[in-house]
Amino acid sequence: MKRLKGITWNHTRGLLPMVATAQRFTELNPEIEISWEKRSLQEFADASIEDLAKKFDLLVIDHPWTGFGAQTNAILPLSDYLSPDYIKDQEINTVGRSYGSYVFSDKLWALPIDAATPVAAARLDILEKQGLKVPQTYADLLALAKKGLVAFAGIPVDVLMSFYMFCCSLGEAPFQSEEKVISVTTGKKALQMFRELAQLIDVANFNRNPIQVYEAMVNSDEIAYCPFAYGYSNYSRIGYSRKLLHFYDLVRLNDQPMISSLGGTGLAVSSFSEHIPEAIKYAEFTASSHVQQNIFADNGGQPGHLQAWKSERINQLTHDYFKNTLPALERAFLRPRYSGHMYFQDHAGDVVRDYLMNGGNEEAVLSALNSLYAKSLNLQTT
Repeated sequence: MKRLKGITWNHTRGLLPMVATAQRFTELNPEIEISWEKRSLQEFADASIEDLAKKFDLLVIDHPWTGFGAQTNAILPLSDYLSPDYIKDQEINTVGRSYGSYVFSDKLWALPIDAATPVAAARLDILEKQGLKVPQTYADLLALAKKGLVAFAGIPVDVLMSFYMFCCSLGEAPFQSEEKVISVTTGKKALQMFRELAQLIDVANFNRNPIQVYEAMVNSDEIAYCPFAYGYSNYSRIGYSRKLLHFYDLVRLNDQPMISSLGGTGLAVSSFSEHIPEAIKYAEFTASSHVQQNIFADNGGQPGHLQAWKSERINQLTHDYFKNTLPALERAFLRPRYSGHMYFQDHAGDVVRDYLMNGGNEEAVLSALNSLYAKSLNLQTT
């Protein structure tokens, strides 16, 4: 018996599909056993994958770690191990830029098993009770927020992703040069718009990640709408939580739907593993079209394969979660993935969050972001 260990993140969406696929894989391959451990969502975003790769054979990773993983050789370039036909299927069936988010130096470093971006969520029962409709425009969103019915994820990493969203939606994507994060004109406007909305939400949301926002929405009857948070199809499935959430594309700003920041997860194989062929075989199984559309999706997963997103059966189970939110995935902004970028991501969110909560000078905020950016570009891993 060859025993492999994997590390994923602590939510139904992160853990259950890995356990289910591992169980079925062992039934098909009795000589291989795979066990999965979990870590918090914050640890998932922050913990070095080099350290994890020394302890685990299989890693579910966040795509901004791709460059670091490639540079340190902590994970394997899967495109060197899988057949060209399999890799082509993954590329053709990418959800938005999910496939490309794990490509670095012309190699694929993880298989996109999960796709996500911030999308909108609503408690239709609360809106209908008050004679209100799901917001369609940014003006509609502000009007609903003034009624005290809106929340969004306000922890540092999430407000940073939302800052990128405001910039992209105003017509300029961040990180277009190595001199600055964003132009002063766009950056100031994005910060001011974001703060206007932030002042209309309960301060408690500045301590909530997307999961905690959704739990607050389903376990109380105070929040009717979340305009942008990384989507979780679990909450659109009957029986998962006390109340059902319906998910939608983002509201329109200046007659165009807003553009959020791509998320999702990839399945990587540790270069330190003593069972590389077996780990590769499991990764290939888990990311395959058939498994993604069935075992993976049926056990709380949010697939990374496009055919699963288009499946009528899965959309029926999730009240059209995938069909409704796919347009947001298709236009989502892809964050930088160079090796030092995690330093920027780890610190820049604090700067944006402090401004949203306390106000301040927008140009000073942008200057602080630029300083962090410059430092991150100069970081070298050993």
